[in-house]
Amino acid sequence: MAIGSQQWLEAVSEDPLDPDRPICDPHHHLWDHPGSRYLLDELRADLESGHRVVSTVFVECSSMYRKDASQALQPLGETEFVNGIAAMSASGHYGEARVCSGIVGYADLTLGHEVGVVLDHHLRLSERFKGIRHAVGWDRSPAIRNSHTNPSERLLSDERFLKGFSELNKRGLSFDAWLYHPQLKELIALADRFEDTTIILDHFGGPLGIGPYADQRSAIFPAWKQDIQKLSKRTNVVAKLGGLVMPINGFGFHKKDRPATSDELVAATGDYYRYMLDAFGPDRCMFESNFPVDKQSCSYHVLWNAFKKMVIDGSESDKNSLFHDTAVRTYRLS
Repeated sequence: MAIGSQQWLEAVSEDPLDPDRPICDPHHHLWDHPGSRYLLDELRADLESGHRVVSTVFVECSSMYRKDASQALQPLGETEFVNGIAAMSASGHYGEARVCSGIVGYADLTLGHEVGVVLDHHLRLSERFKGIRHAVGWDRSPAIRNSHTNPSERLLSDERFLKGFSELNKRGLSFDAWLYHPQLKELIALADRFEDTTIILDHFGGPLGIGPYADQRSAIFPAWKQDIQKLSKRTNVVAKLGGLVMPINGFGFHKKDRPATSDELVAATGDYYRYMLDAFGPDRCMFESNFPVDKQSCSYHVLWNAFKKMVIDGSESDKNSLFHDTAVRTYRLS
């Protein structure tokens, strides 16, 4: 039974908790790779598995790039593709959720100021285009796979990158930051340099748990907390809470005979969630699925059950922020 397969995921089933609560899922992908298809039908199956997801935000994943364009303009194909999926969803023929209400695409910020032309193309292609993610996850260990954008070391302080970054706020665009935990200090410096640009921290800042970081959680967690506390003082930074059970995080759910239950997810990762909520506050945090990547560890409805269990004693206002309002406000969804 293949890890992440429907048969594997069906080994654990739970009744959805608080099923009528509106959810905006601010982080998922769409792709059609050999042996791995996650398009509207597959996404809908997850969205309609018990929780009330009313809107979503797509985040870039190098999907459907233009084949016959220059390298700089190839990512426009992804925005075109996702905007088409969003238009299908907006017709109302594909369920309640308005899929891809926001689009976070890709543009190579190392183009410097010239990236502005690419950003303008994205904006012309879709009013749903809200920002970019230029993944910068880098580590010197060969056991850690660097981000799909093939970043160089210390890219967040590269002058070309910084010139490109300066083009975002001119257009009201945000930046999704996907990096690994040893790079958090670099992100703090970036947030200080661009105080008027909204930065969304993806996946807790990527705490690593494999390779040289395996079995080092007791040492890594306190250092991660210190950096997160400092980052939270930058008011232009918002945090996504999710994407913490990927294989690189080292919890090992993908190695088991069955997917995780919501109780197991809470037990393994709850300390991270509690700390982020304390540091940033609910009005600067949003729960995210990171699907289908996190499907390697659990099913969609189980993941959202885990989120709901983590804040079961929270106020209605806090829950509204975490499950819906922070995402809608941050990504400027109508």
